[in-house]
Amino acid sequence: MLADGCAFDDSISRRADARNTSQAESARQDVGMPVAPPATPKAIALDLCAFIGQSPSPFHAVEAAARRLEESGFDEVEYTQPWVSGPGRRYARRGGSLVAWRVPEARPARFRIIGAHTDSPNLRIKPQPDRSSAGVAQLGVEVYGGVLLNSWLDRDLGISGRVACRDAGSIREVLFCVDEPLLRIPQLAIHLDRDVNERGLILNRQQHLTPMWSASEHSVPAFREWLSEITGVASKEILAWDAMLHDTAAPVLAGRSGEYVSASRLDNLLSCHAAITALCDCTVVDDAIQVVALFDHEEVGSTSSRGADGSFLGSVLERISASCGIDRAMHLAVLAASHGVSADGAHATHPNYPERHEPEHHIALNGGPVIKLNASMRYATDARSAAPILDACTRMGADPQWFVTRGDIACGSTIGPMTSAHLGIDIVDVGVAQLAMHSIRELCGTDDVSTFVRLLATYLG
Repeated sequence: MLADGCAFDDSISRRADARNTSQAESARQDVGMPVAPPATPKAIALDLCAFIGQSPSPFHAVEAAARRLEESGFDEVEYTQPWVSGPGRRYARRGGSLVAWRVPEARPARFRIIGAHTDSPNLRIKPQPDRSSAGVAQLGVEVYGGVLLNSWLDRDLGISGRVACRDAGSIREVLFCVDEPLLRIPQLAIHLDRDVNERGLILNRQQHLTPMWSASEHSVPAFREWLSEITGVASKEILAWDAMLHDTAAPVLAGRSGEYVSASRLDNLLSCHAAITALCDCTVVDDAIQVVALFDHEEVGSTSSRGADGSFLGSVLERISASCGIDRAMHLAVLAASHGVSADGAHATHPNYPERHEPEHHIALNGGPVIKLNASMRYATDARSAAPILDACTRMGADPQWFVTRGDIACGSTIGPMTSAHLGIDIVDVGVAQLAMHSIRELCGTDDVSTFVRLLATYLG
């Protein structure tokens, strides 16, 4: 549940939901379901919008996922405590990461795993952020991940994250979020940068990305004192924070007929939403433990205690096996028979830059799931690992798209290769096509959202 002091979390959900209420109601009425769970592609896309609105930080994304899991009968187990044995639905979390699983009644012989990540490129507040320039109070920020820097200019920015604080001799965490236009990074006027449109915008991360915080450098409280007011934690009890900026504009359906989803953090909250929805809705398989792993820190390399390049997932899987009475030798045999999906965004072919894409591999928004392949194993996909997801596509009647980057453009990567290497299992990289990846505002196809949910549910079941 929400940590104490997370007074602004509900306001995020209300704001995001309110802006989409009329669309959501219309979508439900289309299929005669005024109160039933979302079913149409538009309604599922709006449910994604609500999830994103509730998830301005990885910690809030885990909280939103946990609420959905508990509503579907999953019980939380403490990562630091012994786990109960036997069949059932459970989840464990660690900061901005979460693993959920369903154990069948029969003795399991394999894992079916879907992995995604909760973090997105953004701007994060420094430990000593208070500064000023030209009489304006500002906050110092650090770039997190591969940010498209220019997209953060001239935006209304809120703040969210967590605070670590003292509490009666122990340490507790408090989530917080202010979804109001607290900060802004104004772009330099064209009159003072006449050739910007010809030479392109060049931004210095240290100098040009410091947001405005208040009109007066003398009357504004220090960030620590402001955070104390927001969280209700005494300033002297605040030990540290993980605080980050987010766009306050709500996710929406866009396009002439609502055929696109326009939102922050589609990479990769879309996959988190699809994975959790699929796990809650899929058919139980007698011989498989169905697992969803949502990782933090993918955008900065995944090397952390809760990242995909750490031991978090491996230790959880081994503890699941132990709770099922499976010893170490048999656990390794179960792993050898297992398979995984790395669910992450894929590049759609940009209509204004088609020359940046492989000409024989056109990727369309609303064109179906995208399987990502790279000969240098920047993605984990090969012929064998792709087979289960291709089979799932066939069973649900979906035609997959194949993404291959141009030979003269460097390829990105995902959690797929490192997870495959750590666990020693086949993994396929697959996701939803999108444009403006790593911008503060990204774009994907509305129909692709529901198709991806169905694909992951089919794969798990």
